Amino acid sequence: MDAAELKSVQGPLKQAYRDDAASAVITLRAKGSIDEQAIACKVETGRAIAVAGLHPATGGSGLELCSGDMLLEALVACAGVTLKAVATALEFRLDGAKVEAEGDLDFRGTLGVAKDAPVGFRAIRLRFELDTDEPQDRIDTLIKLTERYCVVFQTINQKPELLVTAEPHRPAARM
Repeated sequence: MDAAELKSVQGPLKQAYRDDAASAVITLRAKGSIDEQAIACKVETGRAIAVAGLHPATGGSGLELCSGDMLLEALVACAGVTLKAVATALEFRLDGAKVEAEGDLDFRGTLGVAKDAPVGFRAIRLRFELDTDEPQDRIDTLIKLTERYCVVFQTINQKPELLVTAEPHRPAARM
């Protein structure tokens, strides 16, 4: 896809969202169910079922996906797609790119060992390796716009309002 194709696809969507802001608000959903046999959760990815479990540093086997890894993978995926879209729109010469995210966790917080240890990532680093001959000012613009428009990056960067609820589900009585 080149810049003209991208603009022709996104142009009508952008105009529709300008005309009716409410039409731009879409609720994305993720679903999962607790595994009955293991400390794991089966997550529906839309393509397959991914099984997330405990990280080995918290007693997991390492056979299931770690949700921390999945968060970093979501960041890499979103940043990579956004980078490519922005490069296309800017007609930026990009012959290839690698995206890497890494984050530091202190598992004392997750396991409740130390109250002063945070639960969650204390630092996340996102790195791009670009195959390009573009000048540094264009690279800076590409990265600035990628950060600005990457949904996962911005969600992590600007904590959204969170609401947690729990509802009992009671199976129908057996006769």
